[in-house]
Amino acid sequence: MKKIITTTKAPAPIGPYSQAILTGNTLYTSGQIAINPETGALVLDDITTEAKQVMQNLKAVLDEAGMTFENVIKTTIFLSDMNNFAEVNAVYGSYFNEATAPARETVAVLTLPKSVNVEISVIAVK
Repeated sequence: MKKIITTTKAPAPIGPYSQAILTGNTLYTSGQIAINPETGALVLDDITTEAKQVMQNLKAVLDEAGMTFENVIKTTIFLSDMNNFAEVNAVYGSYFNEATAPARETVAVLTLPKSVNVEISVIAVK
């Protein structure tokens, strides 16, 4: 059975999808981009600020499901420009304990929704 996870502390979906789905003990989040959930505005000042907003949005979804970044077992990072990898990786790394960090892939894509620079999704387990 699946449970839809929704929080106002992360951006509302901009299409026919849920912020996250919890099935059993496993949470699958949709990709998060740098939308400020309070204003609905994109946060694109610089790649570091953008990545922080993405991670804060993921944190809000995890919180709503009763989880933390310690529960994350897999992440996917989409970048519109691989030259932003170091900055995004630094922000991303600040949310995880390196010794217990999840599996991950990072891929470069041609474009992302709303022409953002980074999108991240996670899978977490209680």
